[in-house]
Amino acid sequence: MTKNWTDLFQQHAKPPESLDEAIERLMSILDDEQKTAIAAMREEDLIDLHFGLGMAIRNAFGLHDPNSKLLASCNCIHPDDASRAIINKLWSRLKYDG
Repeated sequence: MTKNWTDLFQQHAKPPESLDEAIERLMSILDDEQKTAIAAMREEDLIDLHFGLGMAIRNAFGLHDPNSKLLASCNCIHPDDASRAIINKLWSRLKYDG
């Protein structure tokens, strides 16, 4: 699920600062197959993305920085919680908004 992350770094040197901006970034880098796979998941199975997509989000979006605006936008203190919030919102958008 992370084959386009190199493109992310080239196109967006600055990490997203809000949850909505993070979702827009993910929508631009995930391909249709990846989006379909995420949308097809059950909500309780999203935890399975923690070490793949979740780790890529935490690293690429700078969630380990305690001063991260994105971390604050997610109303989270821990990067794991923020990546979970981002994945959950991404899933909801893909599942219900297309």
